[in-house]
Amino acid sequence: MLFCLTPALAQNGSAQGTLARVKARGHLVCGVSGGVAGFSIPDSQGQWRGLDVDFCRALAAAIFDDPAKVRFIPQSSAARFTALQSGEIDVLSRNTTWTLSRDTAAMNFPVITFYDGQGFLVRKSLNIASVKQLDRATICLQQGTTTELNLADWFRTRGLTYKVVTFANSEQTLGAYESGRCDAYSTDKSSLYGERLKTAHPDEHVILDEAISKEPFAPGVRQGDDQWRDLVAWTHYAMIDAEEAGITQANVEEMRRSALSPDAKRILGLEGKYGEGLGLTTDWAYRIVRHVGNYGDAFERNVGAQTPLKIPRGLNALWNQGGLQYGPPIR
Repeated sequence: MLFCLTPALAQNGSAQGTLARVKARGHLVCGVSGGVAGFSIPDSQGQWRGLDVDFCRALAAAIFDDPAKVRFIPQSSAARFTALQSGEIDVLSRNTTWTLSRDTAAMNFPVITFYDGQGFLVRKSLNIASVKQLDRATICLQQGTTTELNLADWFRTRGLTYKVVTFANSEQTLGAYESGRCDAYSTDKSSLYGERLKTAHPDEHVILDEAISKEPFAPGVRQGDDQWRDLVAWTHYAMIDAEEAGITQANVEEMRRSALSPDAKRILGLEGKYGEGLGLTTDWAYRIVRHVGNYGDAFERNVGAQTPLKIPRGLNALWNQGGLQYGPPIR
């Protein structure tokens, strides 16, 4: 875990009035990963795509009624927290695990946008079906993450041994794995789906079913600005509540004309003035769905069954469909 957040950085990057500054600037500044398929990566035209990217576009839609009013700045694992604390970015939306030490180091995690776990990519030819079979194996992983600590905890608890080889970024880590320098590549399972596709022969590799840790991904904001923290949290909740109410990007205009459910009317800005507490307009949630979609829309578009990644919803399904995604009511 290679990061250190100091009180000085927290003070210099004070988040008081973040929304006002974003509005005055005319665009949001979002810290993302430099290249995690399905989460934040530039496409062939240089346009940023992914679930973390769509979250920032949803924030921009809520604030400006324009999802394009956001600037994306790629952040390395080691530099991401400093960038947030220094004020270089307004929000960190970069496959970042919410932990106690990070949450108490002058930053906040308003909401969990993706439930993940640490997994392992191995060659099919090794016939490995369980993580326990990696006893005495060499494992490649990336520096500046919780991966190495999780690995040490899991193997030590079970009395197993291993050798770890660390690298500065995912490209170097995958290259070492492909070259045969290690028996397994360990990182968040969501990232492994994309890493497997980068190999010369994806069908020759498999992601083990087991997860050895809890990795709740959450956007990060600076402490000291409750309004901004609330806005970041409720952007995600609005997308969850919209999905639960059956409001999609495809039907949002029709729903706004004919919605009968009180919940749907509040989400669509037809009843109440629930945007005022966030410093936004009454139709803030409608803007999000119109421009970006609900949570299910964003999930399926970026990482779902119709994408090359084919990541199952699993824990990221709605609470009433066997998952953990649960949005408090807009009322």
